[in-house]
Amino acid sequence: MPKPRSTSRKIKLGLIQMRCDPDPKVNLQRAIQKIGEAARKGARIVCLQELFRSEYFCQIEDHDYFKLAEKIPGPSTEALSKVAKKHKIVIIASLFEKRAEGLYHNTAAVIDADGKYLGKYRKMHIPDDPLYYEKFYFTPGDLGFKSWKTKYARIGVLVCWDQWYPEAARLTALQGSEIIFYPTAIGWHPSEKKKYGKAQHSAWETIQRAHAVANGCYVAAVNRVGHERPDGGDGIEFFGQSFVADTSGEIVAKGDVHREEVMVVEVDLSNVDTTRTHWPFLRDRRIDAYQDITKRFVDEEGG
Repeated sequence: MPKPRSTSRKIKLGLIQMRCDPDPKVNLQRAIQKIGEAARKGARIVCLQELFRSEYFCQIEDHDYFKLAEKIPGPSTEALSKVAKKHKIVIIASLFEKRAEGLYHNTAAVIDADGKYLGKYRKMHIPDDPLYYEKFYFTPGDLGFKSWKTKYARIGVLVCWDQWYPEAARLTALQGSEIIFYPTAIGWHPSEKKKYGKAQHSAWETIQRAHAVANGCYVAAVNRVGHERPDGGDGIEFFGQSFVADTSGEIVAKGDVHREEVMVVEVDLSNVDTTRTHWPFLRDRRIDAYQDITKRFVDEEGG
């Protein structure tokens, strides 16, 4: 890759990789403490992991867990807005949104450095797999893919299962996003880890690095850690390893597989311009030939 242009736009990102307690109030206070730690280390944009206010409850289908949901804006965004204003930082917070009775979303709220609530992204892709029964709880997002101009950068936010979809990253990048954040809750089934664990983690990391390459932007994935068994059984062993990939897909920082971490990672946003100029993938897109992308599958004629 060519050397970056001389005009740098360096900022520090904060990734909060933490364990979760059964008590949402404990998790909120722990998150606020860690956000403060990141700010003191110079972080200007801080992202929390997916559904940070609770243990990952989607391991079973239980109506009691709907009690964890809240309005957005609401009590959590109000508390975090005060923190953002105090430290003059941008905060991305993944929350369980109660939109209306019987209508819930997996939602990320974006708060600017002056404490202003900028808006929300509702998770578009909803999984339904063993121990990830999210379709029971969450309605698919209906706000589309989003990008926000914050004090420090133009950012996009996608959530966990969205990580596997190049279309989501592309449509977020096409709105000018210089960084795409992925609040995440992904891990191993303990009984499968020995056989599939290495390949599963490699695939997760690789697909997101590819989004950085294809779109010439930074990618920050913020995962949780710990072995959570809120309802018994084998539970999920979350594999941590939150990371930041640069505009050429290289990992510039990675968290531990077991420990909580407050990661503060410096990035230079001028690299977005440099990379997109020298690798002009956006210029060479054949938008006239992509009509079939809106189909579920391109069947053979007569099929």
